[in-house]
Amino acid sequence: MACATPASAQADDAAKQRAAAEAEERLHQDWPWLGRYQAANAALEPVTAPRIVFMGDSITQGWIDKVPGFFSAGRLDRGIGGQTTPQMLLRFRQDVIALKPAIVQIMGGTNDIAGNTGPMAPEQTQANIMSMTELAQSHGIRVILASIPPAANFPWRPGLATIPRIAAMNVWLRTYAASVGATYADYWSALHDGDALRREWTYDGVHPNEAGYAVMAPVAEKAIRAAMAASPRGRRS
Repeated sequence: MACATPASAQADDAAKQRAAAEAEERLHQDWPWLGRYQAANAALEPVTAPRIVFMGDSITQGWIDKVPGFFSAGRLDRGIGGQTTPQMLLRFRQDVIALKPAIVQIMGGTNDIAGNTGPMAPEQTQANIMSMTELAQSHGIRVILASIPPAANFPWRPGLATIPRIAAMNVWLRTYAASVGATYADYWSALHDGDALRREWTYDGVHPNEAGYAVMAPVAEKAIRAAMAASPRGRRS
């Protein structure tokens, strides 16, 4: 066992180095990571039932990674860990509109606050969410705007004041959703303990674990029912 530990550490280091090299190459070759879901999109069967696409970052990707059973009956996960809303916007046509869903849930903003792709003002995040909403609605796709889940801090951005920024963005998301006929999914209220994500429902204070996604599921189901009952805006092309 003592001999295996250094070998395991070396393997972990090598994997991290490979991942870093791949991320660096992708930064220059495919910044929005359009290649991530191209094969999966191409392999989809023709639409036979209302399709629902979950567009987002690692919190959305983690949902299918940890609870794949939630994604049945035409539900598609198109989350990519670490992504910011400008990256999501660049792949929105490919990973949402081209799939002809009845509903899209858009969950983004955590990594904008973290500055994963550079400093971003709240107005820039809002503009990207507005553009995705407008694109969806112009194609007759009903929109669910998801709140940013609670996080008292971001482990990869120590010292960043996350709480007021998340709160302000969620106020805007709720207000904007109401103004454009979108549905607001309030995951924050379901998950929070004070201003933090409840400890039992997360593994790092930001990302839900299986128990956290179990708490999120009824919020999603309620939002899906509300969105499906609403009249779609725009016209699908």
